[in-house]
Amino acid sequence: MSTRATRLLGRRPGAPRTTEGPSDHVVVVGAGLAGLSAAMRLAGAGRKVTLLEREAVPGGRAGLVEIAAPDGSGSYRFDPGPTVLTMPDLIADCFDSLGEQMSDWLDLVPVNPLYRSFHPDGSVLDVHADPAAMTQEIRQVCGPAEAAGYERYVDFVSKLYKYEMRDFIDRNIDSPLDLLTPNLARLAAIGGFRKLAPKVEQYLKDPRTQKLFSFQAMYAGLSPYDALAIYAVIAYMDSVAGVFFPKGGMHKVPQAMAAAAEKHGVDVRYSTEVTRVERRGDRAVAVHTADGERIPCDVVVLNPDLPVAHRELLGSTPWSVRRLKYSPSCYLLLAGSTKSYDHVAHHNIHFGESWRGIFDELIGGRLMSDPSVLVTNPTRSDPSLAPDGRQIYYVLFPTPNLDGDVDWNRVGPAYREHVLRTLEARGYDGFTDAMEVENVTTPLDWARRGMERGAPFAAAHSFGQTGPFRPGNLWGENIVFTGSGTQPGVGVPMVLVSGRLAAERVLGRDPSYRSRAWR
Repeated sequence: MSTRATRLLGRRPGAPRTTEGPSDHVVVVGAGLAGLSAAMRLAGAGRKVTLLEREAVPGGRAGLVEIAAPDGSGSYRFDPGPTVLTMPDLIADCFDSLGEQMSDWLDLVPVNPLYRSFHPDGSVLDVHADPAAMTQEIRQVCGPAEAAGYERYVDFVSKLYKYEMRDFIDRNIDSPLDLLTPNLARLAAIGGFRKLAPKVEQYLKDPRTQKLFSFQAMYAGLSPYDALAIYAVIAYMDSVAGVFFPKGGMHKVPQAMAAAAEKHGVDVRYSTEVTRVERRGDRAVAVHTADGERIPCDVVVLNPDLPVAHRELLGSTPWSVRRLKYSPSCYLLLAGSTKSYDHVAHHNIHFGESWRGIFDELIGGRLMSDPSVLVTNPTRSDPSLAPDGRQIYYVLFPTPNLDGDVDWNRVGPAYREHVLRTLEARGYDGFTDAMEVENVTTPLDWARRGMERGAPFAAAHSFGQTGPFRPGNLWGENIVFTGSGTQPGVGVPMVLVSGRLAAERVLGRDPSYRSRAWR
C-alpha cells in the first residue's frame, strides 16, 4: 500500500490530513496574497515564520509598477495584477488571526457601479451590488421581463454560494469522498453541474445580460459553454457581494498584510530568491537561496505557481501536474495618460459582437478577432495614483496562453497597435496620443515572471481540474502549496482562502471556526 493511501486510511473520519512531525519553524516561499495569508495565520498561532520573497516588494501578482512622469511632476503607480477586489471580509480574517483590525491598516472604498458594460448596439448597462438597484437597471435597459429573470437568477446564485462555500471551497479536500455531503445533492438539484451558459440563459434571455453574468467563466479558464454552472458563484462574489478599491491601489493590500505580519514576528526577507527545497525522502528539511544561504525548517509552504514550484524547487513534476491544461492568458497594457473620459466608470467591460466565437478562438490558441476587453481607470477612485490631472488605465485583452500558436516575440509590437486601434474604436478617442508612459505584459512576460504557460489565471477549472481533482496542497510529509494553482483555485478570494487552508494543513482546523466571509 502506498504511503499516501496509508495516511488517508489512517486519518480521523472527516479530518483533513496535516503535516507530519514538528512544525515550530515554517518557511513560506513567496509573499503573494496566499503566502501572506498563510504566514499571518501561522504567526497568529505561535509558529516561528520566515517569509522569503524574491522581489523587492510583497504581493506577487499583486505587485507594483511605478513609472515617473516625463515632466518630473510625479509618478504613476500601477497595479500589474488583480484589480477587482471582492469579499473584503476574507482580508479582514487574515488580520483577525493576528488580533488586528483591517480598518487600522487599509482604507477600502466601495466601487459603484461595480462594472460598466458597453455593448455593440451602443447600449450601456451598469452592474450594481444591490439586487434592487440592479433589477431597476435591467428593467430600464432591457425591459421588465429581463428584470424578473434577473431576480430569479440572484436567487439561484445565492443558493449556489450557500451550498458551495462550506463544503467545496472553504475546506481542505483529500478525496472525492469528502464531497459526499447533503450540499452535493442540493447543488445537483438546482442545476449546479449543468453548463454555465445554458443555465444563465434559463433566467436571462437578453444577450447583453447573458454576457454580463457569464464572462466570469474566463477567470476559471473556460468558455461559459464549457464551464459548469457552479462557477456562476464568481458572478455572485462580484455582483452581489460588492467590489471595493483600496486607497493607494490594490498593492496596498499585500503591503498592509506584510506589515502586520512583521509586527507580529514574521521575518520577511525581500530580494531573496529560493533556488531549491532540500529534502530527505518525503520530508523537507531546509530551503536554499540564490545567495548561498541554507535555512533549516520544520515545514515549507510554497506560494510560487504550483507547476513551477514542483519543477524548479522540488526537482520533480508528478503526473497530476504534467497533465494540467491551462487558462487563457492576457495582454496587459498599463498606460499613464493626460486624457480622461467622462463616459467610463472605474471598471469597464467592452463587449464585441462575437461571443461564443472568441472563446473558441482563445481556447483554440488563436487571438480574438472581435475582442471583448476590460479597461480599469483606478484614478477615478484615487487620483493620487497619478500626477495631478493625469489618469491611469489598465487595459486587459484576453489571449491564448503559450500553448497557442502566437509567437509573441514577433507579434507583440503589431498587437500593441491592434490594442490601441481597438480602444480608440471603442470610445477612447485620442488614447494613443495622450499616453505619457506605458508598460506592457504579454503571455511571454507572464511566463518569465514564473507563471506556467504564461497563464496568470493558472490551470483551467475544467471538471477534471476542480476540487479534489485539482493538484492538492499537501505533498510529502511537510510541504504545503498555496495560491491559485492548488485548491480551491483562481481569484483574490480563492487565494486568500488557499492561504488559510495551507495554514490548516500545519495547524489542523478548529471545528468551531467559520470565516467572517461565510457568516
